[in-house]
Amino acid sequence: MPENLLKGKKGIITGALDENSIAWQAALKAKEQGAKFVLTNAPIAMRMGAIKELADHCDTIIIPADATSVEDIEKLYDEAKEYLGGNFDFLLHSIGMSPNVRKGKPYGDLNYEWVQKSYDVSAISFHKMLQVAEKKDILNEWASVVGLSYIAAQRAFPFYSDMSEAKAILESIARNYGLRYGKLKKVRVNTISQSPTKTTAGSGIGGFNDFYDFADIASPLGNASAASCAEYIVTLFSDFTRMVTMQNLFHDGGYSSSGITQELIDVFMENNK
Repeated sequence: MPENLLKGKKGIITGALDENSIAWQAALKAKEQGAKFVLTNAPIAMRMGAIKELADHCDTIIIPADATSVEDIEKLYDEAKEYLGGNFDFLLHSIGMSPNVRKGKPYGDLNYEWVQKSYDVSAISFHKMLQVAEKKDILNEWASVVGLSYIAAQRAFPFYSDMSEAKAILESIARNYGLRYGKLKKVRVNTISQSPTKTTAGSGIGGFNDFYDFADIASPLGNASAASCAEYIVTLFSDFTRMVTMQNLFHDGGYSSSGITQELIDVFMENNK
């Protein structure tokens, strides 16, 4: 990858929990490519992770914020602007959580209060971050906003439950706000649909390991890692992709376009001898 793709750019990276998380890897790559940024996560997530270690490595600060709270987002933007010395060139939304999935509730017996929590945390927070950014006029012209999605927004997966709808909402917000923000200020808004990735959150989903192996076999290039996703994020933050907006971009080794592979057939035949 060319050097200093993000030299002089400023931004906010949400959701870094530990070295397995995509946001953590994105922070490392953004730092490597010359960006200056602040890290943020919900206070409860900060207690669970090792984000202070990442902040020290990236020579930056952490600003706690609950992304479901407009007041917290406003405070985050104000403090980040003061620390960075100006408006932002990029935002990464790497936030997702489903109480129903965590607690093993089947899709036919969802707790609807938890469903609302899933949507608010995983998707509506994306709209809130964009709306507050617009009202505060906090993004520079040609800034780039990226949210992390998953193919379950388009296809049914038995283990993903109400997170499927949350990701579909996330992608819809990216399209609608991409149209609005592009007209207003040339701001780009995209989502990345990543391979199943062995993050702390992903690995907690029932059946994850089996599907991870399935997707790896079904993808001609294999599953994309968190580190390779971070590199893709950096390209979207850069000026090299300034005409890309309102897109859901698959970063999954080709899984989303594959039908069936010979490797899958071989595994099926071997298991059914």
